[in-house]
Amino acid sequence: MKIKPHLISFNTIVIKEISRFMRIWLQTIVPPAVSMTLYFIVFGHLIGPRIGSMHGVGYMDFICPGIIMMAIINNSYANVVSSFFSAKFQRHVEEILVAPVSSFTILAGFVTGGVARGLAVGLVVTLIAVYFTDLHISSYLIVIAVVFLTAVLFSIAGLLNAIFAKKFDDISIVPTFVLTPLIYLGGVFYSIELLPGFWQTVSLFNPILYMVNAFRYGMLGVSDINIYSAFAIISTFILVLAGYALYLLHNGTGIKS
Repeated sequence: MKIKPHLISFNTIVIKEISRFMRIWLQTIVPPAVSMTLYFIVFGHLIGPRIGSMHGVGYMDFICPGIIMMAIINNSYANVVSSFFSAKFQRHVEEILVAPVSSFTILAGFVTGGVARGLAVGLVVTLIAVYFTDLHISSYLIVIAVVFLTAVLFSIAGLLNAIFAKKFDDISIVPTFVLTPLIYLGGVFYSIELLPGFWQTVSLFNPILYMVNAFRYGMLGVSDINIYSAFAIISTFILVLAGYALYLLHNGTGIKS
């Protein structure tokens, strides 16, 4: 296998993906930033003082990592699911499939585009968070690792959604009925220690709980979840979903008629 042709293909897909969301930044970057600002205002400034502190830190500081992570998750997912489904709908994805481009290159290209948008929005939200809270980072290594792995995971998940989607309505079902509930129940705005024992156990089956808490640990040094368990679960999900996505791309599932 020659490296250069695949590298050219990968670079082409990545440049196209990044150019796509940067060209319409008023739709892809600004709205998430505005939404996250409202979260900081409503939950941080208005509700936060009534709640006090969690895990020994102010409520605004406590929810800050979760809000940043929520922006990264939503935008990594949204970028790939909309881009790949549009390619299917406009039928130019078939040009990629007939070209000498491996399934891994296609997956890596679209996922890199999703990661780029997730990180871009995450950076903007982080800059906004500096205005509302005294942002500090306990471990840069953990923060960078969690952000990158989470963006990769949900970019792959977005690709899977796009592969199975048959109409535009299908790409909004998973974010609305699966992703959003998991995010809100993933410890973004509360510690699971506040929940009764049964619901604490139920929460442990929510993968987003591990991502939010791992990120919170990297920023604040506090977490409801063992950090090693969090990394193990995130990595396992990435390997499983990536393997499944490669299998589907190789067989042309949802693409070849």
